[in-house]
Amino acid sequence: MAVKVLELHHHGIRVGSTESDADRALAFYREVLGLSPDRGRPPIADIPGYWLDVGPNAQIHLISVEGVSRLADGPGRDPAGPHVALAVADIQEARRELERLRVNYWGIKGVTGPEAEQLFMTDPFGNVIELHQAGTCRCDRRAPAAAGRMG
Repeated sequence: MAVKVLELHHHGIRVGSTESDADRALAFYREVLGLSPDRGRPPIADIPGYWLDVGPNAQIHLISVEGVSRLADGPGRDPAGPHVALAVADIQEARRELERLRVNYWGIKGVTGPEAEQLFMTDPFGNVIELHQAGTCRCDRRAPAAAGRMG
């Protein structure tokens, strides 16, 4: 058995180290690609950035932070670094499957929404992959209840 992935959720990319870098990146993605920011992105302390809507279900997350973020769980384990995020139906089921498969992972809770739990791992080539439960974060526009709780 494998983790049951529902869809590609977002691609997180690093865009410099300051808020002005994030603003410059936003201008590029708006002016060149016509993408609009999700105004509901929750504030994430010390990590300026934007979530850009790409179609009805996916986003690009522009992440600006100097060096390693405060959310890092050690070298190569920084959720504010470049990563691809995949939505799963049940994050606890995904966790159990990662443990069964003996996949080394780490997690964070409550950063993108009060009920959000994100699990991170690296593939054999060092690419960071995020798993999170669909409907538990603000960036899932199909989950208005989750969005409403963010304020």
